[in-house]
Amino acid sequence: MRQEVRLVDLQRQYQTIRNDVLQAVDATLSGMELFLGPNLRTFEREFADYCGTAEAVGVASGTDALYLALRACDIGPGDEVITVANAFISAVEAIVMVGAKPVFVDVEPETATMDPKQVPAAITSRTCALLPVHLHGQAADMYPLQVLADKYGLLMIEDASQAQGASYEGHRVGGLSDIGAFGFHFSKNLGAYGEAGIVTTNNRTFAERVRLLRDHGSTSRYHYETLGMNSHLDELQAVVLRIKLRRLDEWNQLRRSHAATYTDQLGGCVTLPFERQGTQHVYHAYVIETDDRDGLRAALAAQGIQTGIHYPVPLHLQPACAAFAPPRGSLPVTERLASRILSLPMFPELTKGEINRVCKSIYNYFSLDVPGPAEEKNMPSSIK
Repeated sequence: MRQEVRLVDLQRQYQTIRNDVLQAVDATLSGMELFLGPNLRTFEREFADYCGTAEAVGVASGTDALYLALRACDIGPGDEVITVANAFISAVEAIVMVGAKPVFVDVEPETATMDPKQVPAAITSRTCALLPVHLHGQAADMYPLQVLADKYGLLMIEDASQAQGASYEGHRVGGLSDIGAFGFHFSKNLGAYGEAGIVTTNNRTFAERVRLLRDHGSTSRYHYETLGMNSHLDELQAVVLRIKLRRLDEWNQLRRSHAATYTDQLGGCVTLPFERQGTQHVYHAYVIETDDRDGLRAALAAQGIQTGIHYPVPLHLQPACAAFAPPRGSLPVTERLASRILSLPMFPELTKGEINRVCKSIYNYFSLDVPGPAEEKNMPSSIK
């Protein structure tokens, strides 16, 4: 039986850093400084430097990062936050948890990120922030969004959980806005061994507010300035993230190389990901489009090839969002993409042979012959 091609294979990556992780975890447990400890403080500084921000504050998850970012910005009841519906639900959860209302706008058909042209019509007297999502490893189009934020006096909050290391016009995500939120779910380009998150900002007041809120609103032990929460990025996760951060650029470059191979081989067969000029896409996911998505997915599964759908049901069509969501048909690009997108295997340790196998299986499904000599100019040698 042929070995399965996984969508993500974390075991392979672990083997490349296993000794470093075990040694660092042992040293941490030997010291037993586990609460807001030295590895967390060092990781916060290292990640801030990596993103080009003045501050980074570690928290327990990406959802917490979004929630605490909103609270740091004093967003709450009566406010509206504009975001997108083709994303994980965490941003919407965070908006609702602070008492604000999510307002959905449609996305660009090429990148599936927030469409700046759709934003003005969604702005009301209650709008206080834009919350674009950097999707699949690519930054949203931040310049025109920032122009709108400046024009209407809005805050800008980045959900950068899918794009650690991605850049826009030479600047890394997390530092493109008033405040950024990252999740380090284990499947991400920079993933913890469990859950973790971080808030990035150049605003020291926002950073101090997040530090206060993540520790029960406590200024010192048993003294509370406000009601906060328990949201610490624990020391063991910080150890793992420090080790992985040193390799993140190398791993992202491998992802970009794999994406180039997919793109080289699949042109003319399916609709390929689009990389906006001036950005560096880090391919958290390699997402193709096809009208026969479900059939293709079933065929690949039968060949032992895992795929994913990010995301099959837009948030405005989810029962959990019924109280504030617009009706079906209101976000046509988002809804069309949801029926066509398919994520192919993507992780740094993916092999060229596995990519070739995926591509050949796609060609076979569409009954497209592997090109012969007369067609060689249109296909790379790796698929012949």
